[in-house]
Amino acid sequence: MPMQLRFSKMQGLGNDFVVLDATAAPLHLTPGQVRWIADRHFGVGCDQILIVEPARNPANDFGYRILNADGSEVENCGNGARCFVRFVHDRGLTRKEEIRVETLGGLITPRLNHDGRVTVNMGEPEFEPARIPFLAPARALTYPLTVGHVTHEFSVLSMGNPHAVQLVASAALAPVAEEGPLIERHPAFPRRVNAGFLEVVDRRHVRLRVFERGAGETLACGTGACAAVVAGITRGLLDDTVTVTTRGGDLSITWEGAGNPVWMTGDAVSVFTGELHLPDSIKEPA
Repeated sequence: MPMQLRFSKMQGLGNDFVVLDATAAPLHLTPGQVRWIADRHFGVGCDQILIVEPARNPANDFGYRILNADGSEVENCGNGARCFVRFVHDRGLTRKEEIRVETLGGLITPRLNHDGRVTVNMGEPEFEPARIPFLAPARALTYPLTVGHVTHEFSVLSMGNPHAVQLVASAALAPVAEEGPLIERHPAFPRRVNAGFLEVVDRRHVRLRVFERGAGETLACGTGACAAVVAGITRGLLDDTVTVTTRGGDLSITWEGAGNPVWMTGDAVSVFTGELHLPDSIKEPA
């Protein structure tokens, strides 16, 4: 019989999610089932699926898994983290304003603010190549990488997931569709990478587009916004609090330098709830 799953459709700046509650019973989805749910014609449609789980450590409140539209699992998702805290509040799973959430990328602490927005402590950025992971002979401020037949300078870091950020004159005109897939699968990144295209407007404002690993270009990427601001600050281009304008809206990112976490604040919206009937066998589109 088809599996019946209750879900919430949510979005953070247009980065959209199907959120599933697995706090009462474990939920295991195959990559094919994930792709079916994420398909915008045959399923619900989303960039990622978020699965809410019990915490492994009793000192924490929840765990959560992030599954890309292509069926792969990733370590962290900033927009997803904001939607996560909205979901557990809307479902009555917690009354805490700030919660401790376990991810593959480490512990995060999202907080529901009185204005309805969500602030997330995204943890400290990681620059050590082996921990990103990134194949580089030594740590550097920026790295030259050849993409197609052109060499660009990239800031490379992890926000619980890997990011490669390049400066562009115009985010609107950046070759995201052409270069994004090449950067994502560049041989220097053993686990692939999220590709950021960063336009600096002034020291407190940037524009950003991100080609996300396993999802393609999304309307917004929370960890990508964090990585882009950290990249701009380390290169001396930005102040410690920056508005990041994405195609889906604005995020506020704060980083006070080495040894400090990155803080992200933005909206999280519940769009609709429903029940899906997951077929026993799934024939994916050719």
